[in-house]
Amino acid sequence: MVIETWSPQETFALGQRMGREARPGQVICLNGDLGVGKTVFTQGFADGLGIGEPVNSPTFTILQQYEEGRLPLYHFDVYRIGDVSEMDEIGYEDCFYGDGVSLIEWPTKIREILPAQVTWVEIEKDLEKGFDYRRIRVEERA
Repeated sequence: MVIETWSPQETFALGQRMGREARPGQVICLNGDLGVGKTVFTQGFADGLGIGEPVNSPTFTILQQYEEGRLPLYHFDVYRIGDVSEMDEIGYEDCFYGDGVSLIEWPTKIREILPAQVTWVEIEKDLEKGFDYRRIRVEERA
């Protein structure tokens, strides 16, 4: 499925819709360059889960956990990870295979430990279509 959004509000709304539809144990891989709207999407996703607290990218902590929504949200940003073994130290398996939803920014850095089935969300800009335009591809991968 390919969705085009023309504003941060539309990207937020897509995340929100996916958050409402999220299921326990789901792993969502959120890929795209810096500044494409991964955090805006994640904020919408958290809102769709019923999480009211502020959601920011956990760039320096790798993992932020939000427990107050319909399902727990485990928000990973593995951009600064040096080695995939660092994921063991933060207990990623409890998140990936637990009863919450894991949302992973920069998932290609940890491809070898991703579950067999993930939801892949790829966000791309196209400045020829405008500064706020995003092309978002969502697909189930097994």
